Amino acid sequence: MQKEINIHFEAIENYQALNDVEKKLFDAAMNIRKTAYAPYSEFLVGCAILLENGEIYTGTNQENAAYPSGLCAERTTIFWTASNFPDVKIKKLFVIGAPRDATSSTPIPPCGACRQSILEYEAKQKDLIEIYFASLDGEIFKTKSIRDLLPFSFDASFL
Repeated sequence: MQKEINIHFEAIENYQALNDVEKKLFDAAMNIRKTAYAPYSEFLVGCAILLENGEIYTGTNQENAAYPSGLCAERTTIFWTASNFPDVKIKKLFVIGAPRDATSSTPIPPCGACRQSILEYEAKQKDLIEIYFASLDGEIFKTKSIRDLLPFSFDASFL
């Protein structure tokens, strides 16, 4: 028997089509992206998180010569935020990535490890986290939950 899984996402045409809060997150992720430590891949990623209290926190990917000791921007940001504000819910996560010296019109989604980490915090807070992933100068994708990007998810309910 063959079955289908449908994912739901919204394609936002470009930066101008974002609302004011989304523009703040885009700008924060875009600006912090420039400070990424990515001397090996030259692929810079910035992440911005909006908490339920309205605060925005950012992070970048951090590489290391001893792969896989580095960390993606999404996990850098979510781990720091959850450590410093353990009881404050994450409402939105915005990620932008592209090669250092190139423009990209392809939205860059979180990797598998980041998806799993985001899922953990979504389950912990018992509330959805909207995920946005964007290109530098084009389309932006938005999901209402990380589960849209991780349909066969593994969480604590299996343990």
